[in-house]
Amino acid sequence: MKQRRPSTDRKHAEPKRNGAAGKRVTLARALSKLGYCSRTQAERLIAEGRVSVGGRATTDLSHWVDIDRDRIAVDGASVAAEAKSYLMLNKPRGLVTTRDDPEGRPTVFQCFGEIDARFLSPVGRLDKASEGLLLFTNDTVLAQRLLDPATHLGKTYHVQVRGLFDEAAARAMMVGVSEGGEMLKATDVRGLRSGDRNSWIEVELDEGRNRQIRRMLDALGFECLRLVRISIGEIRLGDLPKGASRPLSDAEIRYLKRRTGS
Repeated sequence: MKQRRPSTDRKHAEPKRNGAAGKRVTLARALSKLGYCSRTQAERLIAEGRVSVGGRATTDLSHWVDIDRDRIAVDGASVAAEAKSYLMLNKPRGLVTTRDDPEGRPTVFQCFGEIDARFLSPVGRLDKASEGLLLFTNDTVLAQRLLDPATHLGKTYHVQVRGLFDEAAARAMMVGVSEGGEMLKATDVRGLRSGDRNSWIEVELDEGRNRQIRRMLDALGFECLRLVRISIGEIRLGDLPKGASRPLSDAEIRYLKRRTGS
């Protein structure tokens, strides 16, 4: 009888490098998944030689680690998974949505006061002149899914414009406005109130193009005077004072996870 030769199939000859799904990742990704910092910040820490794995420093951005087994440290202090935090902030006008600004401008992190926000990152951005609802978390998986255009999580804004904003302008924003080589659309636009000189409108988007509402209004000949984000999906800003923050409720967190399939 002919003897069977041992299989040379690689998937049987050696174990998978990845082990359990999601355990092996790049070092920068590990720091992000552990909630220590963003991936960009992690890459900077690694390049500066401040990160070690198993007691040995590395500047290799492509270094792979087992997130459950390898001992990772930054500046000699071990990094462990942080408890997941979820906050909302009522962003005031005049602050930039970043942790460190090279121009020295005030940032949204100045609003947190005594709250430990070292490991929190904003979910998306509001430009310096815009106000309203911003979410912050160290749950990088949820943050990425919230930012994924495929999620189509609607965001609603109250916008003050100079002049009388009519139905024709609202229809134009919903049909689409060509600006800067892009076709920009709003999901819904409706008037709230109008005076002799200014109008307030409500605009809903399900995408996040750079300065999208301001660009659309400018293309239609309207000056944007104020722009306030009041909701992200069913998460509403409510009566949270300007510059104040609060933790998301358990129901709000469950909604975001359910909405993004987390």
